[in-house]
Amino acid sequence: MPPTLNPADIISRVNRDVERSYLRARNGIRYVRGTHRPELGATPKDVVWKRHNAELWRYKGGTVRYGPPVLIVHSLVSRSYILDLRPGNSLVETWRKAGLDVFMLDWGVPDELDADNDLARYVDWYLPRAIEAVRRETGAEEVTLVGYCLGGVMSALYAAGHEQAPVRNLVLMATPMNFQEMGAMVAALGEGRMNPDDLIDETGNVPADVLYSGFYMQAPTVEIAQKATLLENLWNDQFVEGFQSMAQWARDHVPFPGAAFRDMVEELIRKNVLLTGSIRIANRRIDLDAARGDVLVAIAERDNVVPLAASTPAMEIVGDPARREEMRLPGGHVTFGTGRSAVKVTQPKMAQWIIEHSDELPEPLER
Repeated sequence: MPPTLNPADIISRVNRDVERSYLRARNGIRYVRGTHRPELGATPKDVVWKRHNAELWRYKGGTVRYGPPVLIVHSLVSRSYILDLRPGNSLVETWRKAGLDVFMLDWGVPDELDADNDLARYVDWYLPRAIEAVRRETGAEEVTLVGYCLGGVMSALYAAGHEQAPVRNLVLMATPMNFQEMGAMVAALGEGRMNPDDLIDETGNVPADVLYSGFYMQAPTVEIAQKATLLENLWNDQFVEGFQSMAQWARDHVPFPGAAFRDMVEELIRKNVLLTGSIRIANRRIDLDAARGDVLVAIAERDNVVPLAASTPAMEIVGDPARREEMRLPGGHVTFGTGRSAVKVTQPKMAQWIIEHSDELPEPLER
C-alpha cells in the first residue's frame, strides 16, 4: 500500500505550488518587460586617472590591511563589471573585504579615436601610466598586477617587457597563451577563412555584435539550455536576479580596437607566437620568462572560452620557473567574477594567495 499522506503536508505543498506559480508569473512579466533589473558594478569607487575612454578606478569600502595595491587589468572585449557583478557576488567586493586595496583599469567603449591602438599602445603607453597613477595614489613602490583573459596577455607583456616594471606579483586569470586551442571564430581567423579587415567597420574597430556572434559560435546550444533553466527557476527571485545579471553582461560586449585586433590575429592567432615564449612589440623582443614578480596562473577547469589547453602553457613560459604557481579552480570562464563556486572558493582563495605574497601594513587605511 502507498504511504498515507498527511493532510497538512498536502496543504503545504499546494500552498507552495500556488505561491511559486504566482512568482513565476510575476517574474516572467518583469523579465519580458525588462523591469527590476539588478544593479551591476555597485561597489563604490573613485575615478583616479583617465585617458580618453580608459579609466582607472579605486574601490572604496572597508579597511586596507595589505600592500602593495592590486591593479586589475580587464580584457578588451567585454565589460569589467563581470568582476563586480552585484553585491554578494563580486570579486572586487570580496578582495576589498579581505583587506586589499583594489584598482581596476577599465577600457570604456572604444570609438574612432581608439582604432589605431595596437598592442604596443596598451602595453607600453596605457599600462605604465595607469600603474604610475596607482603608485601616486597609494605611495606604494610596487603593485600586484592582475590580468583577466586578454588583460592577462597585456599584463604579462608589460611585466616582461619593462626591465624596471614595479610588479611584486603577476596574476593571470583565464589567460590564453596557445591560441590554436581557442574556439571556432579564432580557428576561422587562424585558418584564413576570415580576415581581420572583413570584420572591421567604418569606425576602424570590430563591432560589438560581431564579438558576441563569435562567442555564441563557441557554444550555440548554451543559451537554449540557460533559458530552460530560467523557466524552471522563474519562481526564485535570487536565481532570476543572478540570471539577469549574467545575461546582460554576456550580451554587453564593446568594440575591439582595430589595430590591436589585427595584431592579435596576425601574431597571437596565426603565428601563435606566445607559445614560443617571445614576441616582438614596438620593434623589440619581449621574452615572457623575463616577467617580474611571483606568478600565479589561475585556471578555470571548465572554461569553454579559454580552455585548459589554451591557458596552461603559461606555467611553462611566463616568469621565473621557481616563482610560478598554478591554481585550478572550479567553474567556467566567469568563475572569477560570479557564481556559487566563485564566492565560496575562487575569490577567497585568490585573495589569500595575494595576501600571502603581500605585506601587512603597519597602519591600516580606511577607504
